[in-house]
Amino acid sequence: MFTFRQANKSIELIDGFLDKIDQGILMFREGVGNYISGNMNSFQDNLKTLSMLEVEADILRRKVENILYTQSLMPQLRGDIMKLLEELDNIIDLAKKNLYQFDVEIPLIPIELHQDLLKLTDLAFRACESVMPASRAYFRDPASIKEKIHRVYLYEKEADKLADAIKRKVFHDMQNLKLSEKFHLRYFTLHIEHLSDAAEKAADLLSIMAIKRTI
Repeated sequence: MFTFRQANKSIELIDGFLDKIDQGILMFREGVGNYISGNMNSFQDNLKTLSMLEVEADILRRKVENILYTQSLMPQLRGDIMKLLEELDNIIDLAKKNLYQFDVEIPLIPIELHQDLLKLTDLAFRACESVMPASRAYFRDPASIKEKIHRVYLYEKEADKLADAIKRKVFHDMQNLKLSEKFHLRYFTLHIEHLSDAAEKAADLLSIMAIKRTI
């Protein structure tokens, strides 16, 4: 797609940026798993690593933006690329903020919900993970984006269904919980669910970008 040295440098930086997001969402999945399992030392390690990855992703995004503007590269695509970077950056930002909420608010998660929340976390992770190859494809093979993003929508839909089932279970079946505890569990279910929503938003943008590239 691009032949100029700075354009190639931008793509290399974007690849690194996507790697950081990939690693960050993995840390989020591991962090939730360690919190639910009571492995608090490992949870704190996940939190620190995710925070570091989020900072590194921000640095790479700013470097890409600087090259795109100062070198006047890809002016017809620059706006779309900047918006894509913003949506992808939002994924790792949400992952960090949401994992920090576990550390700050220390939610009490009944054992009956452990497997459900672990599965929800995995679905959110897979939705975000599926955005990465589609994002890389935009710079190399935009015609293949459509076939790559269908997994994002599949996982996001499954995450929505499971999140609704968890909230229904909490409010309808778990009579031993206080109302405040139920609200707290709903809140953290939404935290996890919102990660898959962020992936869907990025996929929607990629779909539009792919159409514009192939017209």
